[in-house]
Amino acid sequence: MKRSDLSRRLLNAGIEDGRTEARMIFDALADRPCPASETDPDSRALGIDDGRLDELLRRRAAHEPLQYLLGECWFYRERYEVSPDCLIPRGDTEVLVDYAVHHLPRGARFLDLCTGSGCVAVSTLAARPDTAAVGLDISQAALAIARRNAEANGVADRLQLLCADALAFRPSQPFDAVLANPPYIRHDLLPTLPPEVQKEPVLALDGGADGLAFYRAFCQNLSFYIYKTGFCAWEIGYDQGADLRRLAAEHHLCITLLHDLGGQDRVAVLSPSADP
Repeated sequence: MKRSDLSRRLLNAGIEDGRTEARMIFDALADRPCPASETDPDSRALGIDDGRLDELLRRRAAHEPLQYLLGECWFYRERYEVSPDCLIPRGDTEVLVDYAVHHLPRGARFLDLCTGSGCVAVSTLAARPDTAAVGLDISQAALAIARRNAEANGVADRLQLLCADALAFRPSQPFDAVLANPPYIRHDLLPTLPPEVQKEPVLALDGGADGLAFYRAFCQNLSFYIYKTGFCAWEIGYDQGADLRRLAAEHHLCITLLHDLGGQDRVAVLSPSADP
């Protein structure tokens, strides 16, 4: 089957971005590399049996996330194993990683809360070989995936993984930074999310009645987690910038909001004394 044929079948199955998903399937399942002489990538043939492809298309048409069906996805510069036990890494979260990569001090030790697949910690460690991290998650199944991703991307020796509730965790000593892509969806909005997103772990999505449970808890106790010279960088919802500014002001914290590629608020950077 050619990639253009696969794209057409996805579109006919009701998948809006069939061309992109066809490329993702091709990249994951093709049995040979694309020859340099092949100028039209849509003419490249996919060598998997029709039964397997039919099953994949049937499940995708039922709105199972493609990343779960393939068992992997790309994030930042790394390939990640994913399953329904963890949140699917998304491009917006690369804003968080990119900030950490460029602002962590030399030899930094950082904490990655709600680590899930480990993508934030692993990609940061991969880009900054001078750093070390602790990744924390309440799910043992997610931590098993994070461990395999750390091993596959060559950073397992610098990543300690802990199973704990992020809201109850108290470190024995502060970190240079705390990174997190926490649950931040308002509880009442969960049923309105796209059907693919509703198949991701609810613990990784549900931010409580107002979506701010995580941020409120950590703004109140920031001194437990970071040095006075440290910073926190947390992913936020596109409409939560004003809420984070208010929380920062209440707790006398400095805050900077970073935008995603669409120009929306996406990451809140907080520090106890001065902009990091």
